[in-house]
Amino acid sequence: MILDTNALSAFADGNEEVCRVLEGAPGHQLPVIVLGEFSYGILASRHREAYEAWLAERMQEFEILSIDGETAQHYADIREELRQEGRPIPQNDLWIAALARQHHLPVVSRDVHFDKVKKVKRHGW
Repeated sequence: MILDTNALSAFADGNEEVCRVLEGAPGHQLPVIVLGEFSYGILASRHREAYEAWLAERMQEFEILSIDGETAQHYADIREELRQEGRPIPQNDLWIAALARQHHLPVVSRDVHFDKVKKVKRHGW
């Protein structure tokens, strides 16, 4: 399962509902975009040291998904599909959706706009 930034944040905070969603998954994938967003959020957090320690301790549990040429094509396809439907989503979430479609993985997120993306399944909590 691919974690969106809000799912990773909830996981770091020990949110029981997110933990239940992730419990049965064979693996946890983290888009490099999410890692960047989460790391940026840590910098402004008053709990910076605790989040940095949590991330350092848990990093080995995640497979980091990087963007490549195939991801770029999925991004372009999704962006065009959503443009034609008049239903754009934020740029970073387009990249996350592209990785989800490329790797045939669901996204764990509270962002319902992922539901607009064909061939991408979202798990909320």
